[in-house]
Amino acid sequence: MVTDKDGNKRPHYWGHRERLRTRFLTGGHKPMPEYEILELLLFNAIPRIDVKPLAKRLLAAFGDLNGVVAASEHRLLQVEGATDRVYLQLRIAEAFAQRMARAKVLDRSVLASWDDLIDYCRTSMAHRETEQFRILFLDRKNTIIADEEQATGTVDHVPVYPREIVKRALELNAGAIILVHNHPSGDPTPSQEDIQMTQQIDAACKTISVSIHDHVVIGKEEEFSFRGAGLL
Repeated sequence: MVTDKDGNKRPHYWGHRERLRTRFLTGGHKPMPEYEILELLLFNAIPRIDVKPLAKRLLAAFGDLNGVVAASEHRLLQVEGATDRVYLQLRIAEAFAQRMARAKVLDRSVLASWDDLIDYCRTSMAHRETEQFRILFLDRKNTIIADEEQATGTVDHVPVYPREIVKRALELNAGAIILVHNHPSGDPTPSQEDIQMTQQIDAACKTISVSIHDHVVIGKEEEFSFRGAGLL
């Protein structure tokens, strides 16, 4: 507690929320540290109390804002002070980020928006705690017509079935596909199993004249391109 000029006692963080909102609206987010951006989000989930300690605990637990937003419900609720409402706010923030990134790539040629495509995949997958395998289906003009999750697995494995991929490509009348999956370890280097699986999918797709433009492995900080490495 602190005492104001009139002798009234009040919490030390009194007025902090309004000051933080004002700084954000007048100066933008760039000069603000990550814990203050997270505080702004937590205001919607936790009324009245000081949320700065929780923001710092979350960042300590998950590394950065990306890690916090992508945290699983189980792990998030293990952090002192985190609640179901906090988890909801983070899921909403994640949804906004993914929708905005997705809007930059859907219905556009991948040849003209490759960097945006990688940004979208990184936003969606880089900080997931389990492996996810997704497929971007392209039409004959290399425009993305569908982005679909094929499978979700464990921390180091995800089951993929070439027959299902071929079936879906036929349903969409796709001319090409891009394979994408993440490595929760952070290292995008493909395993021998990744390489063999890609070869199997490539062989299956060739039977229906569908080409694989690339297989991209998303890591925490960088990506691995099968085509760039000469593996496709």
